[in-house]
Amino acid sequence: MKNTALTHVHEGLGAKMVPFAGYNMPVQYEGVTIEHETVRNGVGVFDVSHMGEFLISGPNALALIQKVTTNDASTLTVGKAQYSCLPNENGGIVDDLIVYKMKEDQYLLVVNASNIEKDWNWISTKNDVGAEMRNISDDYSLLAIQGPKAVEAMQSLTSIDLAAIKYYHFEVADFAGVSDVIISATGYTGSGGFEIYAKNESIEQIWNKVFEAGKPYGIKPIGLAARDTLRLEMGFCLYGNDINDTTSPLEAGLGWITKFNKEFTNSENLLKQKEAGVLRKLVGFELTERGIPRHDYEIVDKDGNIIGVVTSGTMAPSLNKGIGLGYVTTEFSGVDSDIFIRIRKNDVPAKVVKLPFYKK
Repeated sequence: MKNTALTHVHEGLGAKMVPFAGYNMPVQYEGVTIEHETVRNGVGVFDVSHMGEFLISGPNALALIQKVTTNDASTLTVGKAQYSCLPNENGGIVDDLIVYKMKEDQYLLVVNASNIEKDWNWISTKNDVGAEMRNISDDYSLLAIQGPKAVEAMQSLTSIDLAAIKYYHFEVADFAGVSDVIISATGYTGSGGFEIYAKNESIEQIWNKVFEAGKPYGIKPIGLAARDTLRLEMGFCLYGNDINDTTSPLEAGLGWITKFNKEFTNSENLLKQKEAGVLRKLVGFELTERGIPRHDYEIVDKDGNIIGVVTSGTMAPSLNKGIGLGYVTTEFSGVDSDIFIRIRKNDVPAKVVKLPFYKK
């Protein structure tokens, strides 16, 4: 199992550590609900250094990215990022990722920890255009400093105006005494804040200065369990749960990142699927009675017929109710559709709702 550059720090703080995507990661410190509320109302810090980073460079870097991703990376300007996915040949998704335009001929791809090798191999097999590829995952650490107080708490650590970085934009600047840090507003919690990409050897210094600067704001370290409840309240997909090798981006509600003004892997078949209409859709639902939906629970209609499956579920700390994402047949995908979640032997009533669940 791999450690991040901060594993010893988490252990020293008494974090509960678990194996995750081949890494020894902090799942919680004080408790999921406390940590969740810290991010919703204040500021918290996640170590997400297990994520993968690939640099794609050279005159044909964009051509490769356009070929392997569904979104249109030609619209990116330097300092802008884009959510996208890597489609496979069978209508499913290899991974979802974020594409950063670093320079005119250089892009940073940030991929999921569990898929680093898989994604690298997939993109490599498609690279017949001679783009230069570097896997820098083992050299870089990543902190997510999240919450409504993040800007104010962190402003003293950098010479740039943090409040001026718009959502899905980034700056390369000084941060916590370290130069050339990527400061990115591409959060996964829905409560604002930044991601900080820096070399492994600098990250402990950054961590310490972040906690020093954040002390007056009640800053706390946050584990992966709260990261999951926060992203689920926003209706954000988690690879391996809500999207995978068998789910199409159109079924997953990711039509907005699937652009048919260019050719990409399997684009012809995905376009046919778009024109014909999908047979199932990923929806958000709230339970209308007590219960907690979980991954792989069956979704049924009023007569008990199976119409789908739960992909993610939890008791939402901000809403105090059971919420989830799941695939259902298209006829049950409309907002306000009545569905039932089979929890053990009980069919608990639920309603399809518009995402996100959590509204500020």
